[in-house]
Amino acid sequence: MNVFDYKDKIRFTKAVFYNFRPIPLPRPFQDGTGGFGQNVPEQGYLELSDDTGMTAHYTVTRAFVREMLPKLLNGESRSYNDWRETLYWQARNAGFQSGQAVNVGVVDLLMLDILSQRAGKALHRFLGAEKDWAAAYKGGGSILLSDAELVEEMCRYVSEGFMTVKFKVGSDKGRNMERDLRRIEKVREAVGEKIGIAVDANQRWSVEDAVKFARLAEPYRLVWFEEPIHSADFNGIRRMKELGVKQKLAAGESMRISYMYEIYLEKGLDIVQPSLGRMTRIDDLLKIRDMARAAGKGFQSGGRTAYNATFGCLYGAEEPIEFHAPISEPVQALMRNLPEFRDGRCFVRSDIPGIPIRMDLEKLEKLGYLESRTIYLPPRA
Repeated sequence: MNVFDYKDKIRFTKAVFYNFRPIPLPRPFQDGTGGFGQNVPEQGYLELSDDTGMTAHYTVTRAFVREMLPKLLNGESRSYNDWRETLYWQARNAGFQSGQAVNVGVVDLLMLDILSQRAGKALHRFLGAEKDWAAAYKGGGSILLSDAELVEEMCRYVSEGFMTVKFKVGSDKGRNMERDLRRIEKVREAVGEKIGIAVDANQRWSVEDAVKFARLAEPYRLVWFEEPIHSADFNGIRRMKELGVKQKLAAGESMRISYMYEIYLEKGLDIVQPSLGRMTRIDDLLKIRDMARAAGKGFQSGGRTAYNATFGCLYGAEEPIEFHAPISEPVQALMRNLPEFRDGRCFVRSDIPGIPIRMDLEKLEKLGYLESRTIYLPPRA
């Protein structure tokens, strides 16, 4: 059953796509698998308008423009539910973990932006949130940082009011556990006992190596151990628990649909972590939240923080969103109407209908990151 069940009709009338040149990170970022690299992930920015004069705003990929805009700008008027179901099942043969299916989730989010604008409400209020903040922790800690730089970065996060910090492990493609353990020890000494420390291996290790690392890391009292093994190795999670791993295990950012999280919970995962920008259906975030609550397990959510904060308002005080600093901070420097962070919470603007976030196009153009602007219209009858 869908959590969101809106009958409102939507006819898309215009799209404007702002294509970005590569936007460099202030410094290269790397996890235990070598991920991310030199540039922010954002490829472009879309303004999608409907026949009532509302316009949704969101960062999208070039593949979204190629594959989805022809399906949306076809002159048809459909209900929110009909658009979502039609596009979703068209992605069936590509698989519901595919990029095509994730693009349907982007359409879902764009439509929610439009519907909440029509209602004159900020999206989190439109969806029923009773508060304007999300609990948050801050993560970063590139493998490329020296020990001293890592300690400095984690201490900065604590000085900003975050009570839990996270950094990467899996040095030298997972072969240098000694370095990882040394870095954990140094961060623990620097931040003290009251601050939670989590580590993220980004699926780097085998079950055997992950269990070895978990045992060696026990003295440092990690609050969770994230993605220790391949994201689809559900039975590997079960084996880690059977072998007595004491840390809470967390995973989920690689999964796209709620059914996968049912398996995670059945296998004993302690914390499920869906990511806003990777879901095929946006209401799956709430389904997964409720699954975790029913199982007595933890729930967290990732994704671009400025957008994800809207949905974090629907989560509890112990269900934080991630502020992934090395990627999110450079992107937020190019945005307007940002949430405000105070004392480990992310406060969302409630005075702007829909999703408040806008890319600062003037700044992007001034910095030379805006390559082109293209207008798309429905074909004439």
